Amino acid sequence: MIRVLLSGLLLLCAAWLPGQLNRPDHYNALSARVLAVDHNLPNETFDGLSTTFALELGYRRQLGKILALKVPLKIGVIDVGELENPTIVGIDLLAQIYPLGTNGGVSPFLHGGYGVVSEGFEAGNAQIPLGAGFNFNLGGNSWFNVQGEYRMSNQELRDNVMVGLGYVYRLTKLDTDGDGILNRDDLCPDMPGPAGAQGCPDTDQDGITDADDQCPTQAGPASLNGCPDTDGDGLTDAEDACPEAAGPALTKGCPDRDGDGVPDAGDACPDKPGPANFSGCPDTDGDGTADHLDECRSTPGPADHAGCPDTDGDGKYDNVDNCPEQAASTPDGCPVPDRDGDGVPDEVDACPGQAGPVGGCPDTDGDGIADQNDPCPTQAGAPNGDGCPEIEQEVQERLEYAARAVEFESGSARLKEKSYVILSEIALIMGRYPDYNLVISGHTDDRGEQLTNLNLSRRRALACEEFLLATGIRPRRISSAGFGESQPKASNDTAEGRRMNRRVEFALVPGN
Repeated sequence: MIRVLLSGLLLLCAAWLPGQLNRPDHYNALSARVLAVDHNLPNETFDGLSTTFALELGYRRQLGKILALKVPLKIGVIDVGELENPTIVGIDLLAQIYPLGTNGGVSPFLHGGYGVVSEGFEAGNAQIPLGAGFNFNLGGNSWFNVQGEYRMSNQELRDNVMVGLGYVYRLTKLDTDGDGILNRDDLCPDMPGPAGAQGCPDTDQDGITDADDQCPTQAGPASLNGCPDTDGDGLTDAEDACPEAAGPALTKGCPDRDGDGVPDAGDACPDKPGPANFSGCPDTDGDGTADHLDECRSTPGPADHAGCPDTDGDGKYDNVDNCPEQAASTPDGCPVPDRDGDGVPDEVDACPGQAGPVGGCPDTDGDGIADQNDPCPTQAGAPNGDGCPEIEQEVQERLEYAARAVEFESGSARLKEKSYVILSEIALIMGRYPDYNLVISGHTDDRGEQLTNLNLSRRRALACEEFLLATGIRPRRISSAGFGESQPKASNDTAEGRRMNRRVEFALVPGN
């Protein structure tokens, strides 16, 4: 039965192996080992067992980077039980696992399988071997082997431990890096690479080995040492300022349609050659103003005149100046009439028949406001004012005092005599400011009816106006009005507040 099983396994392997022969990581190997066989260690309950020696010849078929099948044939002697030094012959079918592959300097492995052992060339016993070992590369296809295994038998006292030393020779042409290129043809035998690069690494697969490729991770032509040139302008992308748009080396790979050395992106005239200091634009008249900024491209002129001449210096370029030799500020560049001779052309002179310094108009008091717009034309006003002199602080204070000092009989518009003094003082103030008019405003508290209060405030303001008119002031210089209780200065909830709200205010305003 054992022979039938073993024969079946061998036939199965024989049928399967041919399909694997053409794989690049598959090869054959032969081995020879000297074995020490110990039956005593695994059978401690039995005395008299000894260690014997055997010779093993093996065949291994590598099925991939980590998997192999091995068929070892052993022959030796055994000294166990009733048998003393009979010849034993054994054959195994093993599966081997190489966790680190088989191309390193040291290749550890594990194996397990099935075997049969014949004692004295008679019916034997079945054994299951489990083991581990190391292959050490001696150079080329030669390897030194060390391994040990534990063998479990289906027959009493046949469990054993085997330890062996041996030699392994691979029946293959050497390919250390496993790239499918034999070492003799591989320029980089220790590093895998494609055939097109003679076995050397070519990470970007551009046909240039990494060692000679200045851009090993980016594909590029040999003419650029393996670096990419996306736009095909002969400059590598790394040194190309415009890697996706072709251009000459002079502009660092950026387009330059007019060939003036100024890249199109920074060329104000990309289709007309010009120097870099003119942003790539020409200067036809050579006046230092580029054509795209020059309004007179064929006639030289200063830059501050947009490249156009201005013979009379009136700020109007000769090409649009109707009187290029006569300075004028007119739209057509020609002088205009000035009837009053004040230097202001008639067409812009507000007073073309009267000479004057303010828009061509007179300014009698010299305060910068033309007489026709000056409410106080004979009295100079403050700079940037309305043309009238400022009211003195002391006068302003007396007017404010008058609002408190002018008093009337209760509930009437009759002035108390003590009010005459301050009203007379107001008349004198108006004499000091002849260009000012006086505005009188009457106010009351909120006691009583609104309409009654409004009428009372009007009559009181009018009483003050009539007093002042009696002093000789012209009527057009005085106006009065009443506002009743509508403009309180303080709260009407207190006696003091109501007293402050019962008032007549006096204000000087510029005349007209």
